[in-house]
Amino acid sequence: MANIQYYDVILKPVITEKSMDLMADKKYTFLVHTEATKNQIKEAVEKMFEGTKVKSVNTMNLDGKTKRRGMTFGKTAKTKKAIVQLTEDSKDIEIFEGL
Repeated sequence: MANIQYYDVILKPVITEKSMDLMADKKYTFLVHTEATKNQIKEAVEKMFEGTKVKSVNTMNLDGKTKRRGMTFGKTAKTKKAIVQLTEDSKDIEIFEGL
């Protein structure tokens, strides 16, 4: 297990129609480090965004897609996605405001 700091856990937010619909329920979607645990993701969200309290974290491991260029085959990198549910009294995450 790698020694991952809280600022290395969250890579970037996921902006899709489905993730925007989930924001009404205070659920936010992020791409995270592939070796990050649910507790590390919870800690990172609470430290990086002031006033947020995480209720639950759901994660998904996504395998890389097979790509082809001519006769050569390869795979894209594995990724991990996390859907973070905030508590009712928690502040919203400002990154997603105005989208």
